Amino acid sequence: MLLVLLAALLPLSLRTAAAADDFGACVSQLQAAAVDRGISAQTLEATLPNIRPLERVIKADRRQAEFVQTFWNYLEGRVTPVRVDRGREYYAKHYRLLHGIYQEYGVRPEYLLAFWGMETNYGSYFGSVPVLDALATLACDQRRSEMFTREFVNALLIHEGGAMDITRARGSWAGAMGHTQFLPSTYLQHAVDYDGDGKADVFNSLPDAFASAANYLRAIGWNREQRWGREVLVPFKFDWTLAGLDTKKTVSEWRALGLRDAFGRPLPHSEIQGSLLLPQGHKGPAFLVYDNFHVIMKWNRSISYALAVGHLADRIAGMGRLTATQPEHVRLLTTAEVSEIQSLLNRLGYDSGEPDGVVGFKTRAAAQAFQNVAGLPADGYPDHTLLAHLRQAAR
Repeated sequence: MLLVLLAALLPLSLRTAAAADDFGACVSQLQAAAVDRGISAQTLEATLPNIRPLERVIKADRRQAEFVQTFWNYLEGRVTPVRVDRGREYYAKHYRLLHGIYQEYGVRPEYLLAFWGMETNYGSYFGSVPVLDALATLACDQRRSEMFTREFVNALLIHEGGAMDITRARGSWAGAMGHTQFLPSTYLQHAVDYDGDGKADVFNSLPDAFASAANYLRAIGWNREQRWGREVLVPFKFDWTLAGLDTKKTVSEWRALGLRDAFGRPLPHSEIQGSLLLPQGHKGPAFLVYDNFHVIMKWNRSISYALAVGHLADRIAGMGRLTATQPEHVRLLTTAEVSEIQSLLNRLGYDSGEPDGVVGFKTRAAAQAFQNVAGLPADGYPDHTLLAHLRQAAR
């Protein structure tokens, strides 16, 4: 503790110099890792001397919103009328290219466009952070050092291969690159030279970017015969413990339990497996999601993201808005309140993991278990009602 206090009392110039020394030592370790992977001295000389640590990258990695965004907020901010219209325009503009890729890789055009729209707003914004600086900064941070050391070296491998000049590339704060925001490891494993110019360029070639995304999706399990899922209606009296990605039933079984499509019609008889998702609790919209939804979540481990990609793809393909409507008055939980929910669940014997103010799978499962015992609708959705019951139970 004394050392920490003394460090804080050092002049800023000395602390900055110490940080620079630490970063320099880390870059030396990155150089050793690169040499172990066979990176040439020429590439190292062209890249390492210009690497700089970026404080904004660390801030972005640690960033936590004051309020927890609801699914409706997330969806309405991303599946906008403008984005839908632009997606349809690009569908028409790139029809032959997209359908050629679909025939080869099995991913329908509307899904490729939805990923493109979600990741970079159809290529209008790749990010503003130098890729190598971002990766080096995260590699030299203890939180995910091993992962980003690999990504940094992979970026050097891309540069050495000549497909892209990584020294000039800019991307997200986490080092994701190009039209569909590939990390270097994803690029090396799945990038495709679809336009046949001898290099796979996910920055400057839409054919390469689309085909690379399709190739990646196919590799991680995309089923060309299925859609991502659908909006459904759930009967008023329902066993809400059946909601969640851990429970799978055939569409026929869900039909027998009373689920209907978004327009109130019986679901089809089908042996396709699906899970019921309630991203905003039993009072919000409901979705029956299939295997391709899980594939989308391998791209980004966020339920809201995966639902937005699926819905945007549907809209681009000509389908309408959700039939569910957003409630007018919803008070958002703060991250502090989510942390309190997690702490109270843990105290009461429901393992929600380390309280961090982020609603993840463990938090939802723990909330659902408590709700079931407490006689609440066991939808796994943390809200102020759940918080009130937890406070009462913990007294």
